[in-house]
Amino acid sequence: MNDWPEAWSDENRGNRYGRGSASAQPEGARAMRQVRRPASGAYGGGPGQSAPPHAGGVPQQPAYGSGGYGDGTAADGYDSGYNTGQVYGGGGPGGPGGGTQEPRPAPNWRRRIKWTAITVVTVLVVTTIGTYFWADSKLNREVDLSKVIDRPDGGEGTNYLIVGSDSRAGMSAEEKKKLHTGSAEGKRTDSMMILHTGSNGDTLISLPRDSDVEIPTFTGSESGKTYKGTGRHVKLNAAYAEDGPELLVRTVEFNTGLRIDHYVEIGFAGFASIVDAVGGVEITIPKGGMKDTKSGADFEAGKQTLNGEEALAFVRTRYALKASDLDRTKNQQKFLAALANQVATPGTLLNPFKLYPTMGAGLDSLIVDKDMGLFDLGDMFWAMKSVNSGDGKSMNMPISGSSGGNLVWDKAKVKTLVEQLKNDETVTVSGN
Repeated sequence: MNDWPEAWSDENRGNRYGRGSASAQPEGARAMRQVRRPASGAYGGGPGQSAPPHAGGVPQQPAYGSGGYGDGTAADGYDSGYNTGQVYGGGGPGGPGGGTQEPRPAPNWRRRIKWTAITVVTVLVVTTIGTYFWADSKLNREVDLSKVIDRPDGGEGTNYLIVGSDSRAGMSAEEKKKLHTGSAEGKRTDSMMILHTGSNGDTLISLPRDSDVEIPTFTGSESGKTYKGTGRHVKLNAAYAEDGPELLVRTVEFNTGLRIDHYVEIGFAGFASIVDAVGGVEITIPKGGMKDTKSGADFEAGKQTLNGEEALAFVRTRYALKASDLDRTKNQQKFLAALANQVATPGTLLNPFKLYPTMGAGLDSLIVDKDMGLFDLGDMFWAMKSVNSGDGKSMNMPISGSSGGNLVWDKAKVKTLVEQLKNDETVTVSGN
C-alpha cells in the first residue's frame, strides 16, 4: 500500500536521507523545527480550497536549506524561533560533536608570590605592633627618678641599676616554703648591679650588699620631706630598706658620682617564673658542689640545668661560699648573664609558645622607672648577653678592706672606673 499522499513524488519530498529517500547521503545536524498547523480548511477541503497534491495522505515537508525552515524562518515568513542548523550539545566548540575546549590559562605565579609576600609582611607587621603595645602596657613603671635630688651629670652610654629584691608580694604560704624565702614583711635587697652599655663594650659591676656607704640628704619618696644627711654610714642594702628605690639610686649616685639612667627591679617569684618560662638555665656548679640549708641550695658539681626554684636558691646562697657576699655577687652575675643568653636564643625568640610566656612572666614581675621603655629593656638584656658571651666585662666594685663588718670601696679605683664609664671607654679597672 502506498503511504504517500496522492500526486506526491520523490521530487516533492526533496533529496533527503531517510525513509523513501532516493539519496544515500545522511542529512546534517538540524534543529527541531516548529510545524505550523495549516489554516482552517487547508487540507480539510474547506470552502473554496482544494486538497494539495498527495500520494498517500502525508503533506509535503520543506527541505532544510531550501528556504523553508532551514534558516529558522518558514517560507511564508513565519519565525520558528530556532537558529539555523543549531543543535544543542553538538557540533559547537567544546561540544561532543566537534571542536576543542579552550585551554585554561596558566596561573600567574609572579602575581601569586607577590600577594603572598604582601600578606605575610602585613601579618608580621600587625603582630609586631600588637606585641609591642601589649608588652609596653605590662611594664610596671613605679619608680620616679625625678624625686632624686642633686644628681651628677650624665655621660656617654647608658647606666642601669639592676636590683633583686626579696619581695614576697603575691606569694602563698606554700610558695614561700617551696622557695625558702621565709615570711619577713617589707622588701630588702641582696643583689644590686650597675650595667653600663656603650660603644666600647658592656660592663656589669656588682655592688655588694655589705658595701659601706654614706646616706646623703634626700627627699622622701612618699612624704616629700627633705631629710638632711648627717654623715651616717650604713650597708648599701639599708638605703633600699629605708626609703626604697629612690633613696637607693640617690645613695649610689652620691657615693660613686655616676648618674643612673634607668632602674630595674625583680622579686623572688618573678625571677623563678622567668627561669621556668624559658625551660631552665644551664649553669656549671664549681668543684665540691653547693649546699646551703637557708637558701635551699643542694647541688652536685658539674654542668646542669636549674629550674626556677633551684635558680633562686643558687643566686641567694651565701653561707656555703668561702668569700660570702663577694662570691654570691659573682654567682648572681654568672646566672643573670646566662639567663639573658637563654632568653635571646632562637629557640626562645622564634617560638611563640615560649617567647610570650617568657615575656609575660618577666614583664609582670619587673618594676622599672617611669622613663623606661621596651627598647631600653631590650638594650639591657642584649648587654647582659654580651657579657655572658665574653664581649663585655663583669666585675665586683673594687674593695680596699672592711670597717665594722662593712666592705670599704677602693676610692682611687672607683674614681678611675667611674671616669671610664662616663666617657664610655674600655674599662681597665679590676674588681674583687
